[in-house]
Amino acid sequence: MRVVAIGGGTGLSSLLRGIKTLVPQKISDLSAIVTVSDNGGSSGRLREEMGIPAPGDIRNCIVALAEDEDVLTKVFNYRFSEGEGLKGHSFGNLFLTVLTKITGSFLEAVETSADILKIKGEIIPSTDEEVDLVARFSDGKIIKGETQITEYGKKLVAKIEDIWLEPSSPKAPEEAISKLLSADLIILGPGSLFTSVIPNLLVPEIREAVLKSPAKKLYISNVMTQYGETDGFTVSDHINAIHNVVGKPFIDMVIANTKLPPNEVLQRYIKENAEPVVVDAANIARLGIDIFSADLLDEGTYARHNPQKLTALIEKILDSLKVNA
Repeated sequence: MRVVAIGGGTGLSSLLRGIKTLVPQKISDLSAIVTVSDNGGSSGRLREEMGIPAPGDIRNCIVALAEDEDVLTKVFNYRFSEGEGLKGHSFGNLFLTVLTKITGSFLEAVETSADILKIKGEIIPSTDEEVDLVARFSDGKIIKGETQITEYGKKLVAKIEDIWLEPSSPKAPEEAISKLLSADLIILGPGSLFTSVIPNLLVPEIREAVLKSPAKKLYISNVMTQYGETDGFTVSDHINAIHNVVGKPFIDMVIANTKLPPNEVLQRYIKENAEPVVVDAANIARLGIDIFSADLLDEGTYARHNPQKLTALIEKILDSLKVNA
C-alpha cells in the first residue's frame, strides 16, 4: 500500500515514528508532506536571516523516519544550549540551511539529509517557497505568523474564523503531487489543526491533488483540544474545519481516542484550558465518515497518542483497504 501522511509539528513525527515499522511489509511506499510555515524558535530565526523555508518540522520528520536512531540521528537532533549565534539552534536545522545554500535548492537539501540518515520513506515540504500563515479572528484582528497566531489565540478573546497563506498560491513540489495522486491512503494529522495540518491544504496544488486522488482519506483526531486554537472542538468540529478550508467534504475515515487521561494529567490540562476531544459519533456518522475508535492514549505525564497503539489501528485499516481493493 502507498501511504502519504500530511501535517507537521510533533504530531506528524510521532505518527511517522510508529508507522515506519510497517515498511515494507504493509506499506510499500511511505511519504510525508510537511508544512514549512513555522516562524518561531530556530526555524524562525533561520527563515528571517537566511531566507529559506522553515526547516524544523522537516528535521523532526527526517529523524522520525531514520532507519536506526543511532548517534548520527542524535547529532542531527542536537540543540545548542550555548554559544553566541548558536544557542537555541538545532544542528539539523543548520545542516539543512547549509545544504540549501550550497545546492541552491531546499528540496535537494531535504533529499540529501534523508539519504544521509537512511530514512524509511520520503519527506517532502508542501512548498519550497517562503510562506507566512495569516489568520483572521472573530474579533476582526488579523494576525500574521504561526507563532503569533498561537499566542493571540491563547488570550482566549476570539476564535480563528479564517486562515490563509501569504503569498496565497505557492507552488508545490512535483513529487508531492505525484505521491498524492498515486496514494492508496492519505493520512491527515494528528497535530495542531490550524498551524500544522491545515497549512498544507492551503497550498492550492496540494489541496487539489488531495481532492483528485483516488486514495482513501483518513483524519487522526487529536486527543486534547488545543488552548487558543480548538477550544471546545469535538471530533466533527475538527473535520468540518478542514472541509471548510478545502471547500468540500472529502474525509472518508477518522481515528479517535476513547480513553480519558489519568485524573492528575487531566486536571493539569484543564488548568491550561485544554480538555479531551469529544467523539461525537452521531455527528460524524451524519457526515458519512467511518469511525475507528480505540484506547490510543500513551502512558505518562502528557495526553497524547501512543505510537504503537496508533500504528496497530492503522495496520488494521490498511488490511481492510487491501481486502476491499
